[in-house]
Amino acid sequence: MEKGMKKRWISLYVENQVGVLSKISGLFSGKCYNLDSLTVGTTEDPTVSRMTIATVSDDETFEQIKKQLNRMVEVIKVIDFTDIFIRMKEILYVKVRDCSLEEKIELFQIAETFKGRVIDRGKDSLLLEFVQTAAKNDAVVKLFKEEFKNIEVVRGGSVGIESISMMEH
Repeated sequence: MEKGMKKRWISLYVENQVGVLSKISGLFSGKCYNLDSLTVGTTEDPTVSRMTIATVSDDETFEQIKKQLNRMVEVIKVIDFTDIFIRMKEILYVKVRDCSLEEKIELFQIAETFKGRVIDRGKDSLLLEFVQTAAKNDAVVKLFKEEFKNIEVVRGGSVGIESISMMEH
C-alpha cells in the first residue's frame, strides 16, 4: 500500500429509494475512488437503508469522500468507522469440488477450527460458510487456495455497527 494510504470504513444512512445505490457508487467511480466493499440493507425504518463502505485512501482524499457524501440529498448521515470501536463481520462461502473422502474430513476440521460450518454437501463436494471479520476470512481463503485445487469463493461485503463495550476494533 502506498505511503499514507490505509483502509477506511464509512457507514451511511440513506433514503431507501430507487437509484440511491447507483448515485453513491457513481460518486466513487466518477472521482476514481475505489470501492473495496459496499454492503447495503434496510434498517428498522423501511424508508432508510444503511450502507457500509470500505475503501483505501489517504487522509485528504478520505475527507473529500466524506464531504461529497454529506452533500448528497439522499444521504441522511455519514459515520466514519475508521478510528472508532465497531463490530464488523462479513459472510464467506467456499465451495470445494472434486474432493476425496480424506479431503472432506479435512474440510470438516477446517470448518471447526475456523468457526465455520458445512452447510451443504454432495457426493464429491462440500459448501462451507464462515461469518467473521474480513481479515479472518482472508486467511481462510488463502488456506483453501493452498490446500484445494477446485474451489469457488463468494464473499459478501462487511457490515458493521458501533460497539457498545468498545472491546473490539
